[in-house]
Amino acid sequence: MRYNIVGRNIDVTEGLRSAIHEKLGKLEKYFTPDTEVQVTLSVEKDRQKIEVTIPVKGSIIRSEQVSNDMYVSIDLVEEIIERQLKKYKNKIIDKKHGDANFKQEFIDKEYEDNDEVKIIRTKKFGIKPMYPEDACVQMELLGHNFYVFRNAETDEVSVVYKRKNNTYGLIEPEC
Repeated sequence: MRYNIVGRNIDVTEGLRSAIHEKLGKLEKYFTPDTEVQVTLSVEKDRQKIEVTIPVKGSIIRSEQVSNDMYVSIDLVEEIIERQLKKYKNKIIDKKHGDANFKQEFIDKEYEDNDEVKIIRTKKFGIKPMYPEDACVQMELLGHNFYVFRNAETDEVSVVYKRKNNTYGLIEPEC
């Protein structure tokens, strides 16, 4: 696997770099050598955060872990990604996504898939045009952490969502 390691408010020391290669290297049994792994380390106050993103054809495998020790965060993120791979193997490797990024041993091995995705509730609602700022206000009034609306500026269906630090995000379709 090829690693792209970036630090925000932290110097990526040789010790951190080798810990990442050692821990995330355990995932090499699943991926082909040309698979790219994006790793972002960041520090905010007492929070040591690692974000790992592995783009594979048709999907993104991602995990983000926070602790008060970067090495603990690195350990946690590897465990989460490995669990995700085993849990969703059959959903990741199907005709839609292909298997170009995965080793044959991973593709051939069977893992338990106890957690079938089940939609338990469906809602229908009218989508009216509004500006993203108005959609954020509506989301807050409803007490939700996301809101789907038709953007009055672009006439496209968009989504606003609440982020962890009480800011907002906007998702718009690419044309």
